[in-house]
Amino acid sequence: MSAKFGFLRTALRIAATAGLVAAAVPATAGTVALTFDDLPVFGRMTSAADGTVVTEALLAGLKRQHYVATGFVNERQLAAPDRTQRVRLLERWLDAGMDLGNHSYSHLSLNAVPVEAYIADVAHGAQETSTLLAGRGKRERWYRYPYLETGLTLATRQRFEGWLGTHGYRVAPVTMENSDWRFAAPYDDAIARGDPIEARRIQQAYLDFTARIVPWYQKAGQALLGREPAFVFLLHASRLNAASIDKLAAILRAQHLRVVPLDTAMRDPAYAIPDTYVGPNGDGWLDRWALTLHKSLPYASVPIVPHAILTYDARLEGATDPRAKATS
Repeated sequence: MSAKFGFLRTALRIAATAGLVAAAVPATAGTVALTFDDLPVFGRMTSAADGTVVTEALLAGLKRQHYVATGFVNERQLAAPDRTQRVRLLERWLDAGMDLGNHSYSHLSLNAVPVEAYIADVAHGAQETSTLLAGRGKRERWYRYPYLETGLTLATRQRFEGWLGTHGYRVAPVTMENSDWRFAAPYDDAIARGDPIEARRIQQAYLDFTARIVPWYQKAGQALLGREPAFVFLLHASRLNAASIDKLAAILRAQHLRVVPLDTAMRDPAYAIPDTYVGPNGDGWLDRWALTLHKSLPYASVPIVPHAILTYDARLEGATDPRAKATS
């Protein structure tokens, strides 16, 4: 995805690109890349000790399933007295054969701050991660927008993505998600209160929802492109996902989805579709492509997170509106 295309050039490419993605089924069909935001650890319990529990369990699950995933780091989490232990959690990801990307330093929204301040925050967020990767002969290559918010104007987005390009980054889009962050806080709360029955109930609700939303995305891809793209799945480095990775894997297998590295998924020609959206919404890339291609997605059948979970999560966040913004 590049911000260097003007609207005229973008318009000229739309028809050709749409034909490309529908004309043939690429080798990446039936695949999904797993990405985990907010490393080292996401949730209500974020000490280094909690992070160790989550990281070890999550990486063990990924290893059992023979999955390679990409984790996106908020280096703000490293600014703590237990910094050494937190950095070690990132090293564990790399030791396990995973990749790491940039999720900004302090999880800012490009919709909410000046672009130069945003660039400075993203650059700050690369310091420790880039050093760890360089020590293994690698470099940081992927950027994930917090909240999936990409700026309110074309000029803002072009300025930032131009900076990304000159610094060797590519945007990591999202074409599948399961609102896992909505379930994660209630799950953490139940664990913290010593209520395993409630924790299991929340986990089951999460898995049931995931089993419904994954095929919806497959259906949406078919409606939009005439085939399933290689998906990029947004998850979080949470205690809930660490406890659920094997069952999440079973859901993906049931839908005939094979997990591949992010690089592999991004070879799908669908990711060449121009993303022309600018505005206030943190939309996923199927929504963005639908706007570009002037098509509709099957929203009438989209599964909804259970109201009880929305209310529980909102209460924990101190919000009165269950639809309050995600911390993705």
